[in-house]
Amino acid sequence: MLNRIHILLYTLILSFSLQTAVASTATPVELEPEPVHKQTMIEILDSLNREHYKDIDIDDRFSGWLLDQYLEDLDPSRSYFYASDIAEFEPLRTRLDDSLRTGDLEDAYIIFNRYQERVHERLNFMIGQLEDGIDDLNFDVDETLDSDRSEAPWVDTREQMDALWHKRLKSAALSLKLADQTPEQITETLLKRYRYQLHRTEQLKSEDVFQTYANALSKGYDPHTQYFSPRSSENFQINMSLSLEGIGAVLQNDDEYTKIVRLVPAGPAEKTGQLKAADKIVAVAQGDDGEMVDIIGWRLDDVVDKIRGPADTVVRLQVMPADSKDRQKRKEVRIVRSKVKLEEQAAHKRILDLDYKGEKYRLGVIEIPAFYIDFAALQSGDPNYKSTTRDVERLIQELLKEDIQGLVIDLRDNGGGSLREANELIGLFISRGPTVQIRDPNGRIDILGDFDAGVAYNGPLAVLVNRLSASASEIFAGAIQDYRRGIIVGSQTFGKGTVQSLHSLRHGQLKMTHAKFYRISGDSTQNKGVVPDILLPSLYNELDIGESALEGALPWDQVRAVRHGKFLGVDNFIDELTARHQKRVASDPDFMFMREQVEHLKEDNDDNIIPLSEKTLREERDKADQWQLDAQNRRRALKQQPPLKALTELDDELRKDEQGRPISPESEAQLAETGRILLDMVDLSLSYSTTAKQ
Repeated sequence: MLNRIHILLYTLILSFSLQTAVASTATPVELEPEPVHKQTMIEILDSLNREHYKDIDIDDRFSGWLLDQYLEDLDPSRSYFYASDIAEFEPLRTRLDDSLRTGDLEDAYIIFNRYQERVHERLNFMIGQLEDGIDDLNFDVDETLDSDRSEAPWVDTREQMDALWHKRLKSAALSLKLADQTPEQITETLLKRYRYQLHRTEQLKSEDVFQTYANALSKGYDPHTQYFSPRSSENFQINMSLSLEGIGAVLQNDDEYTKIVRLVPAGPAEKTGQLKAADKIVAVAQGDDGEMVDIIGWRLDDVVDKIRGPADTVVRLQVMPADSKDRQKRKEVRIVRSKVKLEEQAAHKRILDLDYKGEKYRLGVIEIPAFYIDFAALQSGDPNYKSTTRDVERLIQELLKEDIQGLVIDLRDNGGGSLREANELIGLFISRGPTVQIRDPNGRIDILGDFDAGVAYNGPLAVLVNRLSASASEIFAGAIQDYRRGIIVGSQTFGKGTVQSLHSLRHGQLKMTHAKFYRISGDSTQNKGVVPDILLPSLYNELDIGESALEGALPWDQVRAVRHGKFLGVDNFIDELTARHQKRVASDPDFMFMREQVEHLKEDNDDNIIPLSEKTLREERDKADQWQLDAQNRRRALKQQPPLKALTELDDELRKDEQGRPISPESEAQLAETGRILLDMVDLSLSYSTTAKQ
C-alpha cells in the first residue's frame, strides 16, 4: 500500500482541556533513556544491518548524516535552535556511530533536552505577546515571512529569534483575520494553540525521545522504514485494519500542520469530492453547529482522535487546499463519519458512449479503487470470497454481453494492495507468462507469473493511471505495457516499488523494507514509476506527491529482463497516435483548462514568501480567486455554458456517481480522451495490419 514512512508516528498522551491549559515558565524536566532503550537500539541496528534491502556502513560519514537528520526532524524550520547550539553539537558528528553500536543514547537525549528548552522559551514568548491581545500587531507594514527556512542559516541572537517569532505571530494572526475572526477570537485561538503545544512538551516521555531518534536513524535506510513503540504499534494495527469509524484518510505531520497523504477509496472523505492528497487540515469541528477548534501544532494522534467518532455523526474540517496559489486560503468540508465497506471499495463498471469518426462506439470502463481480497473468507473455504480479480472477471463478462468495442481499466488514485491480486489480474489479459520480479537484499530474484492459459478479455485495452496510482497498480500497468497488451494513458505514477514487512522486537516493532519490485522488462517501478505511452495533464505537484518527493527514497535501477512475448502493441504507430491526441486536445475546453491550471500553479511553485501586510495579502487572495473564476468561465464560454458569478456555484452543478461522489469535468474529460485514444489505436492497428498484408 502507498505509505509515507512517518504517517502514523503515534505516542498517545492523555487528553486535557485546552480551555484550562495555562502557560508554564518552569524549565521542562530533562529526559533520560530507559534501560530497555539501550537494548532496543542495538536490536534495531542489528535488524537493519541483517535484513534491510539497503546495505549501509555505520561509520563517521553516516554519523554526520544522522546528526543533521535528527536536527532536521526536531527543528525543520530552523526556528528553535541557535547557531551556538549547533556549534556545541558539532563534536558529535563523528561520535554517534560509535554510540549506536553500544546502544548509548546520552548524546541523543542531550540534543533533545536542549530542543525542549528552546521550544519552551519560544512558546512562552508567543503566549506573553498574546496575553494583552493583538492590538500591537501592525498589519499595515510592508513585511514578509519566508515560510520555508529549511536552508536558512541558524539564528545567532535572541533579538533575531524574537523578531522571527514576532513575524510568525503576525502571519498566524493575519491568516485568522482574513478568515473573519475578531481580534478577541484571534487572541483566544492563538493562546489555545500555543498553550496546547506548551502542555504537549511537558507531557513528553523518554519513549517519545527514543522513537524520534530511532526514526531519524531509520530514514538513513529509506523513508518507508520506521520504528513503532509498543503503543504506536497498537495504533498502526488499528489504522491498517480500518476498523474504526472516521473519515477514511491517511494523515501525517508536516511541520505544524496535519497533511492528507491519501484518501481511502470509497471512504467518507473521498465521497465529498472536496479533499485531495497534500491538503492541510487546520481546524476541526464536531457536528453541524460545533465550534471550529484550531489544530495547528497538534500531535497527529490527538488530531486523529478529534476527527474519529461514531458512525453517522458529522465532523467539519477547515482545510488549506494544496492546489491553491493562495497558501493561506481555507475552505470548510462537511463529512459524515462511517466505516469503509469492502463492497464500496470493489471494482465497478460503466459504459462510455463516444462519437468517433461519425460513428457511435460503446466502450467498457472498469474502475478499480484498490487491489483487495477477503483473506478471511478465502481461508475459511468460502467459494464466493471477494477479490479484485474475481470481481473484474465477472464485470468483463457482463460488459461483453453489452457488446463493448474496447475496455478501459481505470486505476487513478489506486494506492495498491494485494500483490497476489495484481498478479492474477494481469492473467485475465495475457495467456501465461511472467508478471513481476521481486529482488531481496541478497540479490536473489523471484519471478511471479500467470500459469493459466485462459484469458477473460482479448480485445482492445487501455489502462488509465495518475500520480496516485501506486504499488500494485504500477505492477499491473507496467506488465500490460511490457507485453504491449494495451496502451497506458495518464500521468507518471507514484513510484513505490518497495516491499515492507513488520518485525517484532522485544520492545515495539520495526517496519522494514526488505525487497524491491521490478518489471519483466528489468526496469524497477521504484522512484520512477510507470511512464504512460500517452501523457495527460496532471494537477498533482510531483515535488509534493510521489516517491521521488520522499527524502532518502531508494533509487530507480534495473535487473535482467525476463523473456516474455509481446503483442502487436502501439510501437509501430505511437507517433501518429500521439499526434492525433495532441491535435484533439489542443482545442478541447477541458484540456485547455487543465493546461492553464498546471502552468498557473507552476508559476509560483517556489514562492514561499508570505506577505504580512493585510492589504497585500487580501489583494493576492482576491487576485487568485478571480483568476480561478475567470479560468472556469473561459472554459464555460467554449462549451457554450452560462458564466459563473462565484466559484461556489460550480459545486452545485457537478454530477455524482452511484456512490455519491462528485464527478469533475476534468476526470470525465481524461476518461473520454482515453477512450478516443483507444479507438485511435484500433483504427491504426487495422490500417497497419492491412498495409502489412499488402
